[in-house]
This record gives sequence, structure tokens and C-alpha cells, in this order.
Amino acid sequence: MVRLLSDTDIKRLVTMNDIVPAVENVFAEYAEGRVEMPSKIYLDIKGYGDFRAMPSYVPSIGTAGVKWVNVHPDNPSKGLPTVMATILLNDPETGRLICVMNGSTLTDERTGAAGGVAAKYLARKDSSVVGLIGSGHQAYTQMLAYNVVFGRQIKLVKVYSRHPEHAEALAGRIRAEMGYDAQAVMTAQEAADSDIIATITPARRPVLIADWVKPGTHINAIGADAPGKQELESMLTVKARVFVDSVEQASHSGEINVPWSQGLLNKDKLAGTIGEVIVGMMPGRTSDREITVFDSTGLSIQDMAVAHLVYERALKEHIGTDVNI
Repeated sequence: MVRLLSDTDIKRLVTMNDIVPAVENVFAEYAEGRVEMPSKIYLDIKGYGDFRAMPSYVPSIGTAGVKWVNVHPDNPSKGLPTVMATILLNDPETGRLICVMNGSTLTDERTGAAGGVAAKYLARKDSSVVGLIGSGHQAYTQMLAYNVVFGRQIKLVKVYSRHPEHAEALAGRIRAEMGYDAQAVMTAQEAADSDIIATITPARRPVLIADWVKPGTHINAIGADAPGKQELESMLTVKARVFVDSVEQASHSGEINVPWSQGLLNKDKLAGTIGEVIVGMMPGRTSDREITVFDSTGLSIQDMAVAHLVYERALKEHIGTDVNI
């Protein structure tokens, strides 16, 4: 039998308090070479969007699987999310399919968790102001993760969106659900005057300019997830200490892909992976004045770590539907 789990089921089974440590642990395992993860495969659908296939195997939790996820930028105009995903989990020993689950909310939340883990290790310890450039689902999950990592230390959240009503809506939600002082701002430059900046947009030209960023800032660059996408001015990534989730993925489809293709960045100029920082193989922040950047491309192992946790809890709590396919 195969367990089917809906988005509603997943929201009942895990919270960001569970997801942040799961993602942190699997980043560490990746740095230590204890997982198997081929690069994600892109299927371009001209004029509409693309699909990505993301397989991996995490031996420590006995989970192998694949996420099949789309990115269709025009979907909101059709009443659909930009990103939708399905996750398949298999028994590594036999290959038997054991679970099919909705991966949309899980994708948003594991992405938020990655930003939270990066901020834990790379942001200044006294960080108290967060700037969000972008106001979609993943901007919200960034804040869920910062709430887990920093708690009441956060004093102000500034939200910028090209659509002011969206910024107002997200700021209101953050105030209502997390209790932070959250304000919509009219420009990205205002949001950039923060201790932690998250860029969560589909931009193909920079939305964050080097001159706007003060010394000591940490930046989570989340939105660039395909060749040609770029949220940070190249000058900013060149002068900052840049950490990635995966060098291979980031160099061709992450925030650094544009300056990399221009010859401005290479592997030797990177500060390391976030997993290497977690396990102590590479130093994280080394001063209160340096600018740090985390380039998050999204790894299949993040999905598998969280999906495994969801599946185990679903079995224990008898949640979901078993079907014979």
C-alpha cells in the first residue's frame, strides 16, 4: 500500500520548529559526503515555465525519493501557485513506492528553513531588523524560520513588494501571527537597511544594489533558481563572503550564476557551503562588519529530510490515505 498525504495532512504533522533542525542536519550530512544527490534536471516548457526533477538518497534516515516541481511565473493570474510540487518516497532496500505527498507547502517551508539555518550561522548575533524583498509564500516562511532561530530578538520587519497591497498584507500577517512590528515600505532600498535581508523574487535583473547594503548585513538570496535569474547586483556578490548550499547547483542556476558566467566568481572565491560551516570545516562570519550572502538553490535532500519526518509521523498518527496502485 502507498500512503497519500495532502497539503492539509502535512500542515497537521510538522511545523517550522521541526523543519529547521531537519534541514540543518541534512546540510551537515551533505558536507560530510553522507548523501547521494544528482543535480536537479530541468525540463523547459517554452513560453510557460519549467519542471525540475530532484532525486536524492539520505542513508541516515533510510529515505530515497524524488521531487517533481514546476515553476510557472504566470500562474497567479490563473488562480494557481507559481510553484507546485509532488514528492515520491521509496523504500531504498526494495525500491517500493511507499508515499506520495503534496510538496508545495513543504517546498516553501524547507526553503524558509534553509534561510533560517543560514542566518543562524552567518548573521550577526545581535541582528534585530529583517528586510524582505518579495512578499509571496516563501517570504512568509523565511519569517517563520527567523522566528524559530531568533525569537523575540527581532524588533522590526520591513516588507517591500512591487505590489504595495501585497507588502501590506504580509506585514499584517506577520504582526498578527508572530507579534513582530512589521511594516510595508515603498522601496527595496528601505527594506535593505536591515541586519538580515531576504530576497525572494523571480527577478532576472538585480533588485538589491551593493550601495544599499551596510557593513555587517547578512543576505539570504532565495529567488534565483534557474540560469539567468539574478536578485543581487554582481558587485555585491563579488565584495561579500558568499556561501552556497551546493557549488554545482549555485554556479549554473543560483544567485551566483550570472557573475560566475561573467568570470567574476569561481569556486576559489566562494567562502564555502553552509553545510561546511555547520560542521566546522569552514568558518562562517568572521567579523561584525563583513557582508555575508547565502545562495539558496534548494536541494533535494532538504525535501527528503522533511518528507521522511512527515511520513513517519503520518504512520504513527494514522494520518493520510492508503491506496493500492
